[in-house]
Amino acid sequence: MIEYLLLSPIITGILCYFTRSRKQVETISILGSTITLILGLTLVLDVYRNGIIVTWQNALFADAFSAYIVLIVSIISFVSSIYSIGYMGYEIDHNVIDLKRLKMYYVLFHFFVFTMLLVGVTNNLGLWIAIEMTTLVSALLIIFYSNKASVEAAWKYVIISTVGITFALFGTILTYYAAVKILGETGNALNWTSLIAVAGQFDPMIMKLAFIFILIGYGTKAGLAPMHTWLPDAYSESPTPVGALLSGTLVNCAMYGIIRFYSIATKSTGTEFTSNLLIIFGLLSLGIAVPFIILQEDYKRLLAYSSVEHMGIIALGIGFGGVYGIFGAILHMFNHAMTKSLMFFSAGNVLLKHGTKEIEKVSGIVKTMPVTGAILLIGGLAITGSPPFGIFISEFTILSAGFFQGHIIASVLFLLFIIMIFAGFFYNLSKMTFGNPKPGVTPGEVSRWTLGAMMILVVFVIVLGVYIPQDFIQMIHNVVKVVM
Repeated sequence: MIEYLLLSPIITGILCYFTRSRKQVETISILGSTITLILGLTLVLDVYRNGIIVTWQNALFADAFSAYIVLIVSIISFVSSIYSIGYMGYEIDHNVIDLKRLKMYYVLFHFFVFTMLLVGVTNNLGLWIAIEMTTLVSALLIIFYSNKASVEAAWKYVIISTVGITFALFGTILTYYAAVKILGETGNALNWTSLIAVAGQFDPMIMKLAFIFILIGYGTKAGLAPMHTWLPDAYSESPTPVGALLSGTLVNCAMYGIIRFYSIATKSTGTEFTSNLLIIFGLLSLGIAVPFIILQEDYKRLLAYSSVEHMGIIALGIGFGGVYGIFGAILHMFNHAMTKSLMFFSAGNVLLKHGTKEIEKVSGIVKTMPVTGAILLIGGLAITGSPPFGIFISEFTILSAGFFQGHIIASVLFLLFIIMIFAGFFYNLSKMTFGNPKPGVTPGEVSRWTLGAMMILVVFVIVLGVYIPQDFIQMIHNVVKVVM
């Protein structure tokens, strides 16, 4: 099943390249995404019912945490493929792109999905290779429009991510060095399933150094401050469906790498060292996001700094520790993926309609685009942690864990930061949604495809705030067991 899951986006991407019309490439893309979603859900159910799956000579595996990442990637990529039909179709209708560029978009889109799925199912320290592959493919998507701003954003992304991934490589090598002393020079010394079993015997000093490198390296890709500087430019300049993948799935893949190494390092170093580092970087991310959200002039960059905030919240949840802290962090990964993708889709509709990313030049969305405007308000309330939405539940769980675990100062700072972010974010959002429409903006929605994709995510955002299915709760508990 894992092999089929990985093959699906690769084959879809290849077939997209050989299409001859817009209708063909859109049909193949949506069919391929549907198959990938079905295979992803099948793998999730298989792991949920039967436990760990190992295949391809132990190179690939899926446990509860892997399946959780696969679930997030499969859902967001499927919904993004639906949104892409409307968004990219609008651009080809208005001669922003041609058929050749449209085909290349879908090829890269599905290859990008493949690299993120590979991150989740890699059973060894080769996770580093998979995350580096995400950089190479996503950079080509960021540079998609080939204008000065997108080229600059792509180069900035590649350079900063490459520096970060180099740090992660050092951490990976040090972890392998610690493992070899226990397991010997065998291929098993690279596998998660082997490492976690003997992690308590690793040299604590080596693992402390390794975790620092890993946290900085993968933290760069996750958008943790102060390594986040690539993120606002990349989110702002990439096509909107790509921005949804970057914010909804890619950062979660990088955070997945951090948490995997956290589980290994904690067994030898103890929880205090790794937890304190995560709390520091989490609070720093929240603190840096505050002024940039309050004073922001570009709504896509506003969403980027919101991602910096939420990656900080996930880091805090893992750092606070305990069942509640880790449960809240894992739940927050899913909630943030759904809600932030929804916000990017809404922002994409606004961009197509108004032709600008400047907040001051957009107003009256609820009048010109009633459905998009309503969804934008719902998403804005949800992403800032307002009840009764899912992010409120996960943030409250993490905050409770902070107080229960005795991190009083950190918890109080966390609370103050999210209050200020709520005020700044909603102030900017209200200027866009209310008021009188700008002259020259014709009423009407962009596409039924974009609205359909948004409606799917609205269901997740609303339902998970009032009801969390028991099977989903158990799935997260299974992930918590893996992490702890």
